[in-house]
Amino acid sequence: MKLLNALENEKVNFIRLSIGAVVFASGLILGYFKPDFGVFFQNMPFFAYLTAYLILGGDIIIRAIKNLLQGQVFDENFLMSIATIGAFVIGESPEGAGVMLFYQVGEFFQERAVNKSKKSIADLMDIRPDYANLIKGNELIKVAPDTVNINDEIIVKPGEKIPLDGIVIEGSSMIDTSALTGESVPRKTQKDSEVLSGCVNISGKLTIKVTKVFFESTVSKIINLVQNAASKKAKTENFITKFARIYTPVVVILAALLAVLPPLLSIGEWKVWLHRALVFLVISCPCALVLSIPMSFFAGLGKAAKNGILVKGGNYLEAFNHIETVVFDKTGTLTKGVFKVTAIQSAKGFTDKSLLELAAKAEQFSNHPIAISIIAENNKQLRENSGFAVSEYTELAGCGVRVLLDGKAVLAGNEKLMIDNEIVFDKAVNTSGTIVYVAYNGIFAGCIIISDEIKPDSFSLVSSLKKRGVEKTVMLTGDNPQIAQNTAKVLGIDEVYGGLLPHEKVEMLEKLNKQKNIKKKLIFTGDGINDAPVLAIADIGVAMGALGSDAAIEAADAVLMTDEPSKLIKVIDIARFTGKIVRQNIIFVLCVKVIFLTLGAFGVATMWEAVFADVGVSLLAVFNSMRIMYAKI
Repeated sequence: MKLLNALENEKVNFIRLSIGAVVFASGLILGYFKPDFGVFFQNMPFFAYLTAYLILGGDIIIRAIKNLLQGQVFDENFLMSIATIGAFVIGESPEGAGVMLFYQVGEFFQERAVNKSKKSIADLMDIRPDYANLIKGNELIKVAPDTVNINDEIIVKPGEKIPLDGIVIEGSSMIDTSALTGESVPRKTQKDSEVLSGCVNISGKLTIKVTKVFFESTVSKIINLVQNAASKKAKTENFITKFARIYTPVVVILAALLAVLPPLLSIGEWKVWLHRALVFLVISCPCALVLSIPMSFFAGLGKAAKNGILVKGGNYLEAFNHIETVVFDKTGTLTKGVFKVTAIQSAKGFTDKSLLELAAKAEQFSNHPIAISIIAENNKQLRENSGFAVSEYTELAGCGVRVLLDGKAVLAGNEKLMIDNEIVFDKAVNTSGTIVYVAYNGIFAGCIIISDEIKPDSFSLVSSLKKRGVEKTVMLTGDNPQIAQNTAKVLGIDEVYGGLLPHEKVEMLEKLNKQKNIKKKLIFTGDGINDAPVLAIADIGVAMGALGSDAAIEAADAVLMTDEPSKLIKVIDIARFTGKIVRQNIIFVLCVKVIFLTLGAFGVATMWEAVFADVGVSLLAVFNSMRIMYAKI
């Protein structure tokens, strides 16, 4: 809605600008030919300039008066009003009207550039569904997504947006996830697949059972995240705002002294110095900085979103420029998190089949990837699944699980679980994967080895980070220390800490945070499922592969919507390019301002050069900021 209003205002401003330009041009023509039709017609050029001025600058004068009444004296509206009205007072009406015309031309192009940037982000994030096809009995009713409840069934036809998160209960199709992930390749979905709101159904009809109401859905969370991102200003933005508050009163005082002191000291005429002071005021407008710097961060956030990276504010984007330490979770972040049973080592008195069945019974209520892999392997080997009647299921954080089977305890977990329960066990021969030890009624039953695969783009990740100045890389994981060491060695990670419980991860991260330079930043990158506490306390928490993860979107400062660790490199590069543009704009604007303020004070720069120093510089800075959206990063 805000964008629509902005585009409508743009049209109105164009019409107003066109009329003002025609009236101003008529004043120039009348002034050039000077028709001798009496006193009234001799003054026609002045009336044309005054009319053009009121058409073009009326809103600026009104805003200046309103701001004055609210105590906001020194802003660009005040500066432009004083300078142009002053031009009329000293008899330079063509300059007064001309400056306002070209100022408004500059403002129009600035507004157009900003709206274009906003529209590109709005188009990118145009994932809010307009309706849902709700099944009511034998009817299909088109309703607003926020009126649909959990467990309701909806139909999504080919070409329609998926309006709510849910599970496919009928049909198969290819879905376009590009609005969420930045990936151009469609994904296949079929019965029992989880689908997320905001994706587009491409080919087949899908019947979906809703699992989340609209305000809790992925699309709603992402829209809120993007809308709120602009409100979190970077330090540079805050500095520019504070700078403008000091800078503007200073230049107004200098302009007043420039107008008064030289004539009082008998150095030139009042009119000459008043004209120079007015030129000085026009040049001094700080709008180039105040507008272009936030614009740069806004464009950077948009560029990141276009690549499937949601950064929660300009402050976090700027922080990516100062990284010293990057800390990774292992499973689901550097590795695929897709586990497979690769070996079964049963103890005396148990068979591989019975060992696997015991483990599957113990793990049947767990959603952990390791548990899912054990259950899947058991189901594959047993043609008939009779169901497992177990009781007193207990999940032991960082250790494993304990259940009762016919009154006898079954334990499945790591070495610590065996030691804590005084189980005498044999260590696994093969340690090339995650090891799940199993005990039945206090007797060691054997172990199951489960392997996870490293993601292809994890291999180049550490070297790419080093090239970008990251001094230290660390892995924190709850996995077996030996497996963690092997993975870290392959990837070239500097430090690794395995076998950590959730609270130990937090403690270790706090320790690493104390070791780094206080001016530098520490990033923690996790899969967003069980790393919320660590994501929250890191300088920058990055949830990776967190598509659809509520915990990640809530706790992290940046969300990588795919499972690709290389996206971390992409967001660092975007942040650095954004920082480069910001620095360019600051240096360019300040240098031009200083040069032209000096020229204006000595009478070298006229009112027309002043317009370039203000409007021209603002436009160039804004267009430079927009390079971020189109740069190949």
